[in-house]
Amino acid sequence: MYVELLIGAEGGAKAYQPAVEEGIEWTTERKGVPGKLVFKVLQDDILDISEGSPVRMTVDGDKIFFGFVFKQQRAKDQIVTVTAYDQLRYLKNKDTKVYEGQTASQFIRMLAEDYSLNAGTLEDTGYIIVSRVEENVSLFEMVANALDLTLTNTGEMFVLYDDFGKLTLKSLSSMYVGAPGAYLMIDEETGANFDYTSSIDDNTYNKVKLIYDNDDTGQREVYIAQDSANINKWGILQYFDTLQKGENGPAKADALLKLYNKKTRSLRITDAIGDNRVRAGSMVVVSLRLGDIKINNWMLVEKCRHIYREGEHWMDLTLRGASCIIQV
Repeated sequence: MYVELLIGAEGGAKAYQPAVEEGIEWTTERKGVPGKLVFKVLQDDILDISEGSPVRMTVDGDKIFFGFVFKQQRAKDQIVTVTAYDQLRYLKNKDTKVYEGQTASQFIRMLAEDYSLNAGTLEDTGYIIVSRVEENVSLFEMVANALDLTLTNTGEMFVLYDDFGKLTLKSLSSMYVGAPGAYLMIDEETGANFDYTSSIDDNTYNKVKLIYDNDDTGQREVYIAQDSANINKWGILQYFDTLQKGENGPAKADALLKLYNKKTRSLRITDAIGDNRVRAGSMVVVSLRLGDIKINNWMLVEKCRHIYREGEHWMDLTLRGASCIIQV
């Protein structure tokens, strides 16, 4: 395994390839958090880096990370702990935005242009948001709201991430790791330890109730979708929300019931054999006996931490059952 870590000097005239102490950690999370690279270097008379310096890392030729130094922590032994983030870090900026008649992907492209961010592939999310006011919130929250509206109205989940310096938006169907006949599989041999939880305590609903106050008719419209079998089994677990003008009440209620009318299953795997293709938002095959079930399905990576150290590559994964499970 060959890891190349390059840090640009201020002004971009030089690039350094420092000797890294104790390995490198690359962490991504699916929602609301930028990709992060943390490493330690020995400060010497040659190394000249500062906040804002560009950082890029490749592993065996694979493009892993491109971002910028945001923090340096120094110790008496001249070891500097460097934290770099990809450009999603700039989505922590707050602003007020008003938009109408745009899809989530169009809105993200607008934000990229407003904040001079590099945009790559932004798949068409399809669902048109009639109008929305986002006031004094982070760009992360704005994007999350747009993608949540798309999810609840269509059942389609999209993942926003930084792909080596380019904002990228893809549906889950584009995030499978591998190809037919050669998908990445996490099993007893590739994952050293796991912690599994199944629950109906969080994000499980067997009844959906949506209301819309129709100003044109002066009437309150109520839309309900429910699963009587699961109500008998678990009791009533109700999801309640209000509709915006232009939303399809029956379709949204059905989509929400399909999305939430199930147990939530979360799985944390530690010290799995590393694979550079895996990041938060990836879909991986998991084949494990987890107590109440024998799982042999796709799962969604919510958080991924890669550890590169002295020729070794490991990863810790936090996964959950995807909204659309396809039997392997």
